[in-house]
Amino acid sequence: MPALGLPRAKRMRWVAMTDAAIDLPAFNDEQRRHIGDITASYRRLTGRALVAGVEGDAVAALWHAPFAIVAHGTEADPVFFFGNRVALELFEMDFATFTRLPSRFSAEPLLREERARLLERVTRYRIIDDYAGVRISASGRRFRITDASVWNLTDTNGAPSGQAAAFARWEHVAS
Repeated sequence: MPALGLPRAKRMRWVAMTDAAIDLPAFNDEQRRHIGDITASYRRLTGRALVAGVEGDAVAALWHAPFAIVAHGTEADPVFFFGNRVALELFEMDFATFTRLPSRFSAEPLLREERARLLERVTRYRIIDDYAGVRISASGRRFRITDASVWNLTDTNGAPSGQAAAFARWEHVAS
């Protein structure tokens, strides 16, 4: 996972939170194009691949990555359009539920102002790789992410198409 810039010794291993496997959803062509913006934008901004194996099926590579990847669109109140299996387990949601969630609800109400400052910073710099913050799952479980990369997404024409985040380090925190 060197694309996230984490030294191997500092990376947290992904540990399944449930015994059930989360299957890759059946995506239509438009969804695949939008999800493809995640890897293409990361490569344009950094010159590196986000996930090894993206040259093949980018969607499958993102889905099976051993770290969390999430992305939201450009709506006035942005809604997640992608969360990989690691992210879905952390947020304790299935794909259909997660992709109806406005991304602001991934943070607790008191931390949403912090999240807004993060998104403004990413808009200004296009990519950051030092984000840390607390997120909340569907059951109310809180977890702190650290060393997250967050970047702007653009489509093949260069038009803004959202923002994405990837993180390999998290820890559950007391409520």
